[in-house]
Amino acid sequence: MPTPEQMIAAVHGYVAAFDAGDAEAAVALFAEDATVEDPVGTPAKIGHDEIRTFYTASMQTGAKIHLQGPVRVGEDYAAFAFQVRLNWEGKSSTVDVIDIFRFNADGKVAKMEAYFGPTNFGAAS
Repeated sequence: MPTPEQMIAAVHGYVAAFDAGDAEAAVALFAEDATVEDPVGTPAKIGHDEIRTFYTASMQTGAKIHLQGPVRVGEDYAAFAFQVRLNWEGKSSTVDVIDIFRFNADGKVAKMEAYFGPTNFGAAS
């Protein structure tokens, strides 16, 4: 099982990859058979190819991630709150999100779930 420090480092690596627009660096954090459900309730993206396609499209929006508070870890899970800032339909917008990563024994993200919905969208101030 990965250490808390390894899981926290992975979250920070994820944020850095997203902000750099580096889909390959993001994908490298995931296990080959990982699943990404973003947002929860949508069909899961399974495996590196689908995850890469998803992150490439997400990063092309110019969105940036800003952590809101510390990464929380327990057992093989890490949870973190963040705000996405992007231009959406010509307006500066925000989305408040909580992601949960479950790690495998090799320290790779095996499952990612993103929690947000219509009430979490707002105008950037």
